[in-house]
Amino acid sequence: MSRKGQSITLSISERDKAELEAIALEFGMKWGDRPNISKLIEEIAQRKLLIGNNNNWSESRIRALHRCIGALTDIGQIEQAQIIANLLLERSELSIPLRTEIEGFLKNLPPAWRLQIDNYILRNQPFQLSYQDAAGRLLNFTVRHAKVTPHEKRQYLDCWCEETEGNFDIPELLHNWSLRLDRITDAAVTSISGKWRTNLDEITVEMHLFAGLAFAYQVKPEDDINEWLPDQPRVKRVIRRVSNTFWFSREVMQYAPDCVVVSPENLRDRLKQKLRTLCQLYDIETRK
Repeated sequence: MSRKGQSITLSISERDKAELEAIALEFGMKWGDRPNISKLIEEIAQRKLLIGNNNNWSESRIRALHRCIGALTDIGQIEQAQIIANLLLERSELSIPLRTEIEGFLKNLPPAWRLQIDNYILRNQPFQLSYQDAAGRLLNFTVRHAKVTPHEKRQYLDCWCEETEGNFDIPELLHNWSLRLDRITDAAVTSISGKWRTNLDEITVEMHLFAGLAFAYQVKPEDDINEWLPDQPRVKRVIRRVSNTFWFSREVMQYAPDCVVVSPENLRDRLKQKLRTLCQLYDIETRK
């Protein structure tokens, strides 16, 4: 005869019972097709499953992991962001507002086409992107290099495309596009043959920084040279690689008059025109 085990009665809520059943299923402990809580408790008693603390993570660790979710999302690593989000939700230390925020993130994951783009970028796979803009125009781009980049707190797809029509940047950068991702409600994304480019097209820009900006300026990854001019005290010379003059212009214009673009001439002319237009709006006379 088989020996019958001792029976115990658990006084738990339906929610806790459901959680125990979910854990039992996770570890393959079933009676037929149903989760077996008794088997789960037996495994714990025999120390085949170890119980660990779930309330001993420091606030700094939780805060760092929470920031990782945003950082990974910004660079298109959605799957990794999901893993960290689910890891945090397993912790009992989470505050209710933070738990609600993370649950909201998991409920509003990027659409399938965005995940496709992220996957192609990781694999260095050229692809074609087709979508309809707010004006109802069907836009098609053949993408041979791309990266998801935050510009002014929004996510953009900075990409090198074969198409140049409608791009108003300088001639050297006509193949570079910056597409705002949250304005694409739906898109068709398909892989194509051909080579993946190593980078966007770039130009070399020289600018001089004056006054407090020269001392406060922080070096950026795209800067090739950052030095003080020996013949002009308190003037810093910065030479940077630029792939989009729109974003570059927005950055340097906010620092005028403590930042002057020296070259290239076609970019310098564009900035001059912006300043002339601004002077006209403020009724300031300028020389031709």
